[in-house]
Amino acid sequence: MTPRRLGWPFRLWALAGTIASPALRLLLWRRLRAGKELRDRLAERRGLDTTPRPDGRLIWLHAASVGETLSLLPLLQALCRLDPALHLLLTTGTVTAQILARERIDAAGLGPRITTRFVPLDVPRWIGRFLDHWRPDLAVLVESELWPGLIAGCAGRGIGLVLLNARLSARSARRWARAGFVARRLLGAFTWISARSAQDAARLRALGAKSVAHDRDLKQAAETLPFDQAELHRLQSLIGDRPVWLASSTHEGEEPCVAAVHAALSARFPTLLTILAPRHPQRGDAVARSLPQARRRSLGQDPSAEAGIWLCDTLGELGLLYRLSGIVLLGNSLAEGRGPGGGHNPLEPARLGCALAAGPRMQNFDEDTARLTAAGGLVSLSGAAAIQGWVGHMLDDPPARRRMAEAARSAAAADPDLPDRLVRRLLELLPGPHR
Repeated sequence: MTPRRLGWPFRLWALAGTIASPALRLLLWRRLRAGKELRDRLAERRGLDTTPRPDGRLIWLHAASVGETLSLLPLLQALCRLDPALHLLLTTGTVTAQILARERIDAAGLGPRITTRFVPLDVPRWIGRFLDHWRPDLAVLVESELWPGLIAGCAGRGIGLVLLNARLSARSARRWARAGFVARRLLGAFTWISARSAQDAARLRALGAKSVAHDRDLKQAAETLPFDQAELHRLQSLIGDRPVWLASSTHEGEEPCVAAVHAALSARFPTLLTILAPRHPQRGDAVARSLPQARRRSLGQDPSAEAGIWLCDTLGELGLLYRLSGIVLLGNSLAEGRGPGGGHNPLEPARLGCALAAGPRMQNFDEDTARLTAAGGLVSLSGAAAIQGWVGHMLDDPPARRRMAEAARSAAAADPDLPDRLVRRLLELLPGPHR
């Protein structure tokens, strides 16, 4: 592609990033102390890397966090299968996503083909170091990773840009609309945008994006979450026929609501097991302090024999926990949670035959939520009393739970051909052999 500049707003952003770089260095050290960075890889956040770039063509893919990273795995496998000479660079923005990505890539036998790194912060010099070192032939950003400095850096070097599985909420669309010229330039830098839904595609077009397709959600192509079969059998034997439910991927402010539901239900179900799985395992200590009676999986503790909360502050075990419970409340969706909410992927537990409930803030998965709700596989609830009533009903009426779970499973049917369709389009956008 021909290198091009995106205009004065992006030069102002670059200036602001340069001025802010000392403060961002301090931020990185604070994140390190909080367990949100890795000490031996902190330099990657400033674009510094001594790893040699592999010869040949290289596609760089960036996924911010766990959900986006997991959605890319089928695409990575398809890229490696359809172009055996291609090398891939996968960056993430969180430690959890980085660890999970490496585990899944190595388990799939793709380690030699895929390099994993942390994305640098959006400072011109740091982005420039990264791009000049890796020299990607194509840059693929996932969902809503619209960093002006990163995009301007690619455009200025003639690196083709793709926005994959693009999502844009109504709220974000209104904000970007106020930016006008900036939004048009930013979105116009992309050669191709593949939106996850018709709604997202329409919002992107309204902001001035070109070459926008609606190719469905990559999460619909994801494989079922992995699990340890022997551990599942052990835990099933340990739990037996006890009533059990799971609050998955919870965020700050939601755990007290889950604890209140457990306390209320324990009077009716004396051996009730409530499994609580925070989205970020590093919050385990803080959650445990608020629930001093909870057993902790990260400490090797199994559930208690009596009614109790089992805090599963571990990484990559939702596939195990969904199969163990069958009744799931989706976190990051409750009104009690701090932050904007937005939910987490409801298709993962739906495909495993779980009856689902969520709070009112599922806007990041509105299309999937609507489909599951219409099919009768998910209910939207607000407040501890409503959650208590639903969980109690699911525990009291196993046939109703099974009907709901089967409805969720049917509505979450996968689209296994989607990764291959997207990959063929990506390969068409690649330039010739790497110079």
